[in-house]
Amino acid sequence: MEAYKEITRENYKAYVFEKMPKSSHWKNMIWAFLIGGTICAIGQAFIYLYSLWFNMQDASVLASGTLVFIAAMLTGFGVYDQIGRFAGAGSTIPITGFSNAVVSPALEFRAEGYVYGVGAKMFLVAGPVIVNGVTVSVVIALLTLLFGG
Repeated sequence: MEAYKEITRENYKAYVFEKMPKSSHWKNMIWAFLIGGTICAIGQAFIYLYSLWFNMQDASVLASGTLVFIAAMLTGFGVYDQIGRFAGAGSTIPITGFSNAVVSPALEFRAEGYVYGVGAKMFLVAGPVIVNGVTVSVVIALLTLLFGG
């Protein structure tokens, strides 16, 4: 039987370090870069495709909408969560991650009904992003208006 050892900050820290799973930061960063880059390349391909029929600004809006729609569908089928587990930030940073952040809570709370479930919980995660984005945009617009741009 092992003798009792007084628990100190140092030996507890060493114990935790010994037991915690080792993380592969480089592998995670490479996968995030590759998956995120692939999502962005697919978006760029949509822009090129749509620019054959529309002007560049409309093509960009349509490409963003297409990516949001595809991510929402993949979230609904449970595929986007698998991509997220594999790719990490590579799947959350592009606009597809925003779509996933809106659709996931809506799916989770759909049993509570369309108003109190889907409608109320849809922006649970994405709501603060929208509020902060709008707020920063207004502040920047006001600063530009005041100080010229």
